[in-house]
Amino acid sequence: MENIFNIQTEQDFLNASLKTFRYQYENVEIYRKFVDYLKVNPETVSELSKIPFLPIEMFKNHQILDKKASADLYFQSSGTTQMNLSKHFIANETLYRESIYKSFEQFIGKPEGFIFLGLLPSYLEKQNSSLIYMVDYLMSTSTKPENGYFLYNHSDLFDLLNTLKDKKVILFGVSFALLDFLDYCHSERNGESLNFMENLVVIETGGMKGRKEEMTKDELLVILQEGFETDKIYSEYSMTELLSQAYSLGNNEYKCPNWMRILVRNVEDPLTYEKEGRTGAVNIIDLANIHSCSFIATQDLGKTLADGKFQILGRIDHSDIRGCSLLVS
Repeated sequence: MENIFNIQTEQDFLNASLKTFRYQYENVEIYRKFVDYLKVNPETVSELSKIPFLPIEMFKNHQILDKKASADLYFQSSGTTQMNLSKHFIANETLYRESIYKSFEQFIGKPEGFIFLGLLPSYLEKQNSSLIYMVDYLMSTSTKPENGYFLYNHSDLFDLLNTLKDKKVILFGVSFALLDFLDYCHSERNGESLNFMENLVVIETGGMKGRKEEMTKDELLVILQEGFETDKIYSEYSMTELLSQAYSLGNNEYKCPNWMRILVRNVEDPLTYEKEGRTGAVNIIDLANIHSCSFIATQDLGKTLADGKFQILGRIDHSDIRGCSLLVS
């Protein structure tokens, strides 16, 4: 396959998607069975909307892997021990790292220029987290001695941020942990200025996990903006089954890297698609998933916007609770 990171135009993306679709039909057994079940002939497909999107639940019960590849590494979704968790087997670790680097560089900047801090307690406490792998990789690329994770030691995080106020800092945080940190700031450090914010970029990664009162994504962003005294809270959107990340630089409006796209399907008729601005279920094309499946029908709700942007609005009713899910709005 050609280098997906060389994609520049929509025609480039279409050509690469069709080539990937046909390759995965031939080499990923579960996907082939799914396409055959739908009676789709890959040679007649010429549009993105005609490519079958594999239900994301298939990652829970099947090994979705290229028959030409082997995988020692896998990522596992977060959830309770009672749940059947998704596994995504990774055949090309180098490709994943390149996707992490180039996605971050495209939207935020070269990771070498930042200090990375992680407030990701629920993910640190579980094994095989793709989110922890991503932040680990950014930290290793950055090589800054101040890089590090925080579980519930909010005092240490507060003090460190105050010492780093003249440096460029990225704070990756799961939603409930960011809210817990702000609670600490206002209750335990009452009266102390949060003047470390000028060069801090907060990137929330979703995930309330029943730890906080339910709220919409927009309500969450307002609370974080007020608490961190900034007009922009960034967001990262990905999941266990993906090797790429979309980023929002504010306003809950995400953009995909050049090798990733979002389509929004009708909730009642999954083979039809919604127009721009209309809410539906999210389908994702991630061409970095060359050795698993690049075409995934998720249980997230969203809508596409102008200029290639999209919003994530919640979850389809009755779908499984996922660690990286966002709250229903």
